Amino acid sequence: MITEQEALKKAVETVASLMLASAKTAPKARGIDNIVSAIITEKQELETLAEYMKKLAEKYGAFFERDAENVLNSDAVVLIGCKIARLNLAKPEKWVLDADTVNSIVNLGIALGSAVKTASLLNIDNRIMYSIGVAAQELGLIDADIVYGIPLSVKGKNIYFDRKFPK
Repeated sequence: MITEQEALKKAVETVASLMLASAKTAPKARGIDNIVSAIITEKQELETLAEYMKKLAEKYGAFFERDAENVLNSDAVVLIGCKIARLNLAKPEKWVLDADTVNSIVNLGIALGSAVKTASLLNIDNRIMYSIGVAAQELGLIDADIVYGIPLSVKGKNIYFDRKFPK
């Protein structure tokens, strides 16, 4: 017999893998695959990530500490990032950023949207978090120029809403 806890853990791990597939196969500007991803499922790794996020709160803001609590209560975290693909595209006159950076970041946004759509369709609670990505990048958990984290949870209530800032 498989317990509920075991089944839910397996469900989250399966959905996390499907999210990586969604990110990988998402449409990309100029067909350039600059997306990198990883999954964190081990409790120890989630705790390390959360503790580092708490330290970063002093530098980047209290929401890092708030988001760290979400990581501690999550079943997994998906990391999705991008490397800036240098194609030396000509910069449109009115653009603030160069075209290579813009296209790379657009690819990341599409990949993130595809990944969270997959989780949502499969009833796994999730939320895109900048704070997780910054911490994961600084810890060297993923080799990318820009990273976002997506915590995953299966509980009776979505833990990523009605969040409170630490006191």
